[in-house]
Amino acid sequence: MTALAHAIHETTVDGHDALLLVSPAAQLEATIVPGAGMICASLTHDGRELLHVGEGLSAYVERAATFGVPLLHPWANRLERLSYEAAGAHVLLDPARTPVKVDGNGLSIHGLLHASTGWAVQRTHADAGAASVAARLDFGADPRLLAGFPFPHTLELIITLQRDAISWELTLVAGPNRAVPVSFGWHPYLRLPGIPREEWQLELPVVRRAMLDARGIPTGQTSPAGFRSGPLGDRAFDDLFPLLDDPAEFVLAGGGGALRLRLDEGWACAQVYTPPGADFICFEPMTAPTDALRRGGSSLHLVSPGERHTARWSLLVEGRPGA
Repeated sequence: MTALAHAIHETTVDGHDALLLVSPAAQLEATIVPGAGMICASLTHDGRELLHVGEGLSAYVERAATFGVPLLHPWANRLERLSYEAAGAHVLLDPARTPVKVDGNGLSIHGLLHASTGWAVQRTHADAGAASVAARLDFGADPRLLAGFPFPHTLELIITLQRDAISWELTLVAGPNRAVPVSFGWHPYLRLPGIPREEWQLELPVVRRAMLDARGIPTGQTSPAGFRSGPLGDRAFDDLFPLLDDPAEFVLAGGGGALRLRLDEGWACAQVYTPPGADFICFEPMTAPTDALRRGGSSLHLVSPGERHTARWSLLVEGRPGA
């Protein structure tokens, strides 16, 4: 029985210190890099990679290449302009003062914590039931972050590997003096090794699809979700779904198994993303729609001073996904 207990090992990825969480009974291993935004840099099952790792961790750190499972905070996806008004604050996003990144249309994208070195590991634990790592980031301690999101708060993250599943639980704790808008998300780049993307089978718990403009910004209108299940085929997605089934479980299946991504608590909507020909698909948990800091108004969820908001999602590895 001891040989099958979960374990945590110290390792490195592209020169960065990392933690390897191991579930021997399920042959599942997850690599977490605290000094690069607590990113999950690898998730392997029976030695086969289930994440898109592209050009590697260094390319992600240096130029935000698509990679692994990054956190998008304090906003997910895009803002329409380099300014917003939320919770009584008017904010101008100045790249000279804050670590904002922009997409090809010049829109600020994916928040401010790309590859952040601000995370501090609080504890690790492994036993027969699970392996976990807990970390904390003090957002309010960094003036560059506050210049782009002037709402002091801390983040508490717990990543847990439990037999054949891994979960991410993120808690935003508002500072004592000001409410904090909630609009973060995650961007897991999932793949099925050895199976052409056209043959990937999808199940999407989506009800309504947001109408987007050419830049990926919601117009305020929605339509029926349309496609909900079947082979990916030649489809591409970059779609926001503001209304989901409850419970919401996204499925990527093929070969002898599936990846089941469940929105466990604290999420408002999700994005599905796979460009034409990409060897990955993203089911993105989001606490608020794209551009919520600009257009959320009274519907934008605020965490009152001293209060907490927890959002949790999990990924189950079922059978032997892939070829």
